[in-house]
Amino acid sequence: MAVKNSVSKAIGGMELYLKKIFGLMTGAVGLTALTTFIMLVSGAWTALISKGGLSITYYIIAFGGLGLSLWAQARAFSMKPATAKILLFLYSILMGVALTPMILVSSFSTIIIALILAAVMFGCMALFGYKTAKDLSFLGIFLFLGMIGLLLVGIVSIFTGPLGVVFNQIVCLIGVLVFALFAAYDMQNLKNAYYAVSGEQKDQLAVLGALHMYISFVAMFEYILSLLNSRN
Repeated sequence: MAVKNSVSKAIGGMELYLKKIFGLMTGAVGLTALTTFIMLVSGAWTALISKGGLSITYYIIAFGGLGLSLWAQARAFSMKPATAKILLFLYSILMGVALTPMILVSSFSTIIIALILAAVMFGCMALFGYKTAKDLSFLGIFLFLGMIGLLLVGIVSIFTGPLGVVFNQIVCLIGVLVFALFAAYDMQNLKNAYYAVSGEQKDQLAVLGALHMYISFVAMFEYILSLLNSRN
């Protein structure tokens, strides 16, 4: 009976832990969407556009958001959960601003299709990462290198201008694949890590997990939307 109660308690704790992760992630996605909407209807998006394309303001916000996310991940277990949540939502606001130019040039139907595809793929990969008995840790180095490669391509495109349509489509497909695998990889790591930490660290881990899953979902949406736009 004691063993049964212990197992039930562990399962209940895992469910609550996952609810925290995906609850925070959903809130962050919603805040990103709200920020983009406000940017569009208020006309504030004009500050992100210059005659030559995207403005300096846009790049400051985009790279500032990247720096914030990296710093938050590095400091995840040395800050209070409440502070980590504030940083997560601040990052989601910055991402909402950074996504505005792409949303601006996309049709409503294309945005909805990209959102549905990203949600379905993300959900399937996260479920796979949670359920599979196969150790996905071997993916870590490949996913890290893939993410660095995508980042470098993005930086190069700033100085060289828009990439060719075919090359852009290839990059988008790679981006979708990398972050889809990240969703499965991070989900398995978050599941395993739950049993390795205790107390407040579980709350800190939940916020860190929400940040990781949020980044994967938004990146998948961004690459899918870019791919659909390039085909149009």
